[in-house]
Amino acid sequence: MGLKFGNLIKMSGVTFFRLSPYEQKAFAGVVDGAGRMIKRGITNFVTIAPFFIGGYLIRAWADEENYKLHRKNPKDYENDT
Repeated sequence: MGLKFGNLIKMSGVTFFRLSPYEQKAFAGVVDGAGRMIKRGITNFVTIAPFFIGGYLIRAWADEENYKLHRKNPKDYENDT
């Protein structure tokens, strides 16, 4: 009836190269690129860190303010028996 999936079309002049994942080196070039990776990380940290620190400070302030606003006032309950 029809062709199976993966054999739907015949192409000529196109070459596919595939390498098995078991034949690849998982950590190839890690030691060589460690310096660049550290430099890139420091650069990104300096760029992004102020936003994270600012967000943390705003959230800490908001949590503390929320706690203060939702606390019961003891003066409202002085005359209760």
